[in-house]
Amino acid sequence: MPDIRYRGRRATSIENELVRLTVLHEGGHIAEFLDKQSGVNPLWTPPWESIEPSTYNLQQHPEYGADAESKLLSGIMGHNLCMDIFGGPSAEEAAAGLTVHGEASVARYEVASTGSELTQRANLPQAQLRVERRIALAGRAAHIIETVENLAATDRPIAWTEHVTLGPPFLEKGATQFRAPIAKSEVLIAGNGDFELYTNAPVSGGFTTHLMDPALDTACFIAWSPHSQVALGYVWTRADFPWLGVWEENYARTGAPWNGRTLTRGMEFGASPMPESRRQMIERGSLFAVPAFRWIPARASVEVRYSTIIQGGIPSCPAAVKYGGNGEVRFEN
Repeated sequence: MPDIRYRGRRATSIENELVRLTVLHEGGHIAEFLDKQSGVNPLWTPPWESIEPSTYNLQQHPEYGADAESKLLSGIMGHNLCMDIFGGPSAEEAAAGLTVHGEASVARYEVASTGSELTQRANLPQAQLRVERRIALAGRAAHIIETVENLAATDRPIAWTEHVTLGPPFLEKGATQFRAPIAKSEVLIAGNGDFELYTNAPVSGGFTTHLMDPALDTACFIAWSPHSQVALGYVWTRADFPWLGVWEENYARTGAPWNGRTLTRGMEFGASPMPESRRQMIERGSLFAVPAFRWIPARASVEVRYSTIIQGGIPSCPAAVKYGGNGEVRFEN
């Protein structure tokens, strides 16, 4: 399909009779996964104007803040790939131009599409990585294959997180429900710019990280909107992404660009339990005896597969994931 404009951004859409999926050319974000019957897109659209990250300039765009996250926030939308850090850069990395959650969130992607399939590709020169994402629609599901190639001659420890962010009107305070098969959890409290483990803290106190049930080969989460009667789910191989992070913004951040007007929730499944710098990630090593990052060998590629599904009805998770013919996947009610 030809390039389109989506909320002022260069984008490409693929669709079938049931759903439409839209990706942004800069940042690579999956900005829309629309259920055509209900007209609902569960993914987050920020309340501020979105621009291409390549046009961001600190002096010209103070409305996005003035730190290592500002370039990311200028163009973020929906499902964001965090690669090869999950969290903030070190002071030295930030001075060298690295942004929060890494290059993949602000890179320019080459996008090609045919019918109900598309491919995104980007080079990450700072990280010495090459990223490819292939998406194919099948009924109400989108099947996604991501490949990351290490261009360096050294083995690389990396974070790799699928930062799925939901927003209104699908997301409603006190109404939207979430389900996931979890074995252990910790609450993390922000302090001095970092997150620290804080056992028995209230859930509202910060970011929560959850170890997906190791007794299951497949992990998932489901978000259900009673108002729209629509559910959005993601399904993945637990060994690829053993962690699910949950982050919320409930009109609390008053700095730019949040300005006390943002409601959103991140359901962030990945190889790392929490957002932190590369040094902290490596020093932590593990949580609950499960690794806190993954390796990509020198001059090698690593591939992961996962699916996202949007449908009506209240589904269960995880035992009722049903695989049908022609690649169709759905959650049974």
